Amino acid sequence: MKNILLAIAGLSPQVITETLYALHQDSVHVDEIHVITTRIGRDAIVTQLLAQGDGRYFSYLKDYGIHPKSIRFTQNTIHVLQDNKGNPIDDITSEEDNEITLKTCLTLAHRFTKNANTTVYFSIAGGRKTMSACLMVAAQIYARPRDRIYHVLVSPEFEGHKDFYYPPVKPVMLELRDDRGQKILKGTRYAKVTLVPIPFIPWREWDDQESANPIQTPAELFRHLVRDKAQTLTLDLTKSKIIYKNKDMDMMSSRLALYAFFAGQKQTCRKVRAGCADCADCYLDFSQISTAQKDITALYKKLGGTTENKGICALEKDELRAYVSKIRKDLQNAFGAQAASQLGIQAVGKKPDTRYGISLERERIAIIK
Repeated sequence: MKNILLAIAGLSPQVITETLYALHQDSVHVDEIHVITTRIGRDAIVTQLLAQGDGRYFSYLKDYGIHPKSIRFTQNTIHVLQDNKGNPIDDITSEEDNEITLKTCLTLAHRFTKNANTTVYFSIAGGRKTMSACLMVAAQIYARPRDRIYHVLVSPEFEGHKDFYYPPVKPVMLELRDDRGQKILKGTRYAKVTLVPIPFIPWREWDDQESANPIQTPAELFRHLVRDKAQTLTLDLTKSKIIYKNKDMDMMSSRLALYAFFAGQKQTCRKVRAGCADCADCYLDFSQISTAQKDITALYKKLGGTTENKGICALEKDELRAYVSKIRKDLQNAFGAQAASQLGIQAVGKKPDTRYGISLERERIAIIK
């Protein structure tokens, strides 16, 4: 099965490497990258990404140990919009330009999805809004249930920065602007690149099966809605393992005990009935965590530890912060940066009133004791 990334790009080709990075963090191997853009957009891609020796696309591959020949991405896979006379278009400025964009998106979407041995990942994050809308329409019409439509979100302070193309393995400092427009330096380790799946209705499959029926109501159409299945975080304390997205990892008993404690806090919270992803009611401050020290110690002993470990069995503030950081790093190494940002122990509020908890919805947490 060949995985194809079909993306829209304008004057900021960073969106291509950001999307590729996000897909790789989600364990999606990309075989080919195809980009729909204008003449000026193509020049930006060639200059900034594909320049031999210092192109940011090749820098990304080298940084993350990916062989250049494993992905087909060349000037031949950049699809420049052309008018009816075959002249490249510099910008989308008219109704005619928009129709050409839609036709190009439909043509490529049809070409790549008619092959039974492909999976297409549509990225609508780049280019002018009208270009993204055209690719969304094309994807809506031709995408199959196994295909996916994505938007990519980048931390606001890094989004569009001329030197930010992806979070490098070795973080670097970039000059940014704060809310008041003042120059500040901030490390790329704080940058988040998030892949956001867009639910869609597979019109082609639905139309093939029900073409004799009239257009249905939104409620009826939503029966065909395609979305990624919500993944469950499983903590198997009997085997000292954490399982997520069909991967499992081992974690040190002391860290797993603390992580299981916070997972249990979220799982048993009943302060809201549903949709607790943005709720922090079950988050605890240090004094509340200290009060529950016996529960953390009991989990640690259940995992085979002894009370000789004074760190986890007698947590201090500095040790708590260190454990939180190490747990996030463990999760990132096992499941990727994007997953770690969802699964890790979060800190909210300013010192000394910081509270800690897990943001993942409690319905997606399972603990095997």
